[in-house]
Amino acid sequence: MALGTSLLQTAGRVLTAPIFITGGYSALTNPGGRVAAAAPTLAAIREYVPVLPEDDELLVRANGGLQLLAGTTMALGIKPRTSALALAVSLVPTTLAGHSFWEMEGDDAAAHKTQFSKNAAALGGLLLVAGAQTTKQAAKTAAQKAAAKAAKQAEKKALKQS
Repeated sequence: MALGTSLLQTAGRVLTAPIFITGGYSALTNPGGRVAAAAPTLAAIREYVPVLPEDDELLVRANGGLQLLAGTTMALGIKPRTSALALAVSLVPTTLAGHSFWEMEGDDAAAHKTQFSKNAAALGGLLLVAGAQTTKQAAKTAAQKAAAKAAKQAEKKALKQS
């Protein structure tokens, strides 16, 4: 069971990472229209985090760099839980800035609602990765449960025999 779980977790990480690697690289090297799209969200965040730099392009590029790095490390299995958590934190403002469908109308709103939903699904997957046990942890937990069950069965058997 642990081997199958491990393979599924690895496949999930590897299949989830490319969207962050490619999107992060794009934002880092060519922030373009992302800066204008991010400006209102960044302004709102600054109300709660006043130490956030005023340079929106720098923040878009930094977010892109974070996504590129964390996506790569997650795909490679290097600190996957930490990488997934970093991507999750990064994805929230990205989604709010890029897909605020509630401020749009018509086909634009419908398209952005779909993209918002896809990002929400990606966020759910990242949270699953962030909360997943490593194979070693899973094996240890399974062994502890098996030992507790065996001890309980042995105790019942001993009580029946006495």
